[in-house]
Amino acid sequence: MEIPVIVLIIMVIIALGLIVAAFFAGIRYRKQVAEAQIGAAETKAREIIDDALKSADGKKREILLEAKEEAMKTKNEMDREVKERRSEVQRQEKRLIQKEEALDRKNESLEKKENQVTKRLEDLEKKNKEISKIHEAQLAELEKVSGMTSDQAKTVLLQSVEGDVKHEMAAILKENEVRTKEEATKKAKEIITNAIQRCAADHVAESTVSVVPLPSDEMKGRIIGREGRNIRALETLTGIDLIIDDTPEAVILSGFDPIRREIARITLEKLIVDGRIHPARIEEMVNKATKEVENRIREEGEAATFDTNVHGLHPELVRLLGKLKYRTSYGQNVLKHSIEVSHLSGLIAGELGLDVRVAKRAGLLHDIGKAVDHEMEGSHVSLGAQLLKKYHESKTVINALEAHHGDVEPESLIAVIVQAADSISAARPGARRETLENYISRLETLEAIANDFSGVSKSYAIQAGRELRLVVVPEQVSDDEMRILARSVAKRIEQEMEYPGQIKVNVIRETRVVDYAK
Repeated sequence: MEIPVIVLIIMVIIALGLIVAAFFAGIRYRKQVAEAQIGAAETKAREIIDDALKSADGKKREILLEAKEEAMKTKNEMDREVKERRSEVQRQEKRLIQKEEALDRKNESLEKKENQVTKRLEDLEKKNKEISKIHEAQLAELEKVSGMTSDQAKTVLLQSVEGDVKHEMAAILKENEVRTKEEATKKAKEIITNAIQRCAADHVAESTVSVVPLPSDEMKGRIIGREGRNIRALETLTGIDLIIDDTPEAVILSGFDPIRREIARITLEKLIVDGRIHPARIEEMVNKATKEVENRIREEGEAATFDTNVHGLHPELVRLLGKLKYRTSYGQNVLKHSIEVSHLSGLIAGELGLDVRVAKRAGLLHDIGKAVDHEMEGSHVSLGAQLLKKYHESKTVINALEAHHGDVEPESLIAVIVQAADSISAARPGARRETLENYISRLETLEAIANDFSGVSKSYAIQAGRELRLVVVPEQVSDDEMRILARSVAKRIEQEMEYPGQIKVNVIRETRVVDYAK
């Protein structure tokens, strides 16, 4: 039993020895393989390094050759530039030498001329001394002959010449004044005519009443209502008087406020179309008409700014411009008048080379105060100036508004242009309506003012009051006094009357000489 165990043990030991031997043999084999691979890699690396060194040497030689070629090119270009600059410097030196030679020649000629001038001056001084001696001798001789000193003779001569000089100066001044006035009048007429021709605005005369047509006379009774409750409600809510008379199929609305009158007209038209007329319905329709008119006012203001190309206005100013649609002055629609003044101001400013945008802005806003003069105390000029200052308009625009009726002095040409454009728009035929009584009264006032002055024999207001013609007594009024008389009459008219445009004062002096052949 012991021998097999020993044999087994020995076999196990032998097997273990074989396994250990095989393990170490494998290790030696892998080491040999690794060393062989490392040697091959080192060989490959040495070959790569050799190839890289060879290619680097080639690249280095190529780069050196290229650098040498570039250096040679640069050197050649520099040499060429140096040669060109040298040649240019040589040319400049030649020019400078030529200029120096020319200057030397000029200096020599100037020295010669200076010597000649010096000699001539010396000769002139000698001659002046001789002339002075001769002059003194002649003066002494003249004083002996005339019996007057030189100062006395000068005084007499000046007195004799003074009258002739004054007459000639007066004639020259008069001629220049006439020519200047003719040229200025011609140029002004040309500018104004061109502006009016290019601004062809319509004129619409409006009144303080509106007429609302009715489908039938039966509608009058429904508008009046039971015991007049409907018409009282309408008049109370709108502030407009309804006149229902014998006019067939029509109701007349009367009121000084055109906005209220427009609200009443729209309300009545809506009620007629609706057919239901009672106080509650009337109040509802008045509210709707008020909103509709407010929208129209805003739209009209925006349309005016677009029409005149005036932008950047405060929204409240735009709304006030729209209110001018329902405001009239002597029957002329104020919004249309403002638009026309804006166009005319821009055209005249363009002709004179001024700022067209500022001129149009001032022309459009010059009557903005009329939008609130029914609601606030004060003239439309003062109210308009307050509004423009409140909404931060420029000083030029504010001064143009304040000066367009002469309340303040114009501080710019824009203000003068707005004055002229306002007068043109107001004075154009058909622009404004004037009653016969006012027309006759204005003519009589003009003639009465003229007749108050001494020396006036007759006076005639002609051309619809645009010209006042005075015939003076020649024995009482001289030619020089005619100018003073014309100016005095014009000043009196400006102080005592209000009128659109301008009035020409024409003074006529006629001298008649009568003789008889016997």
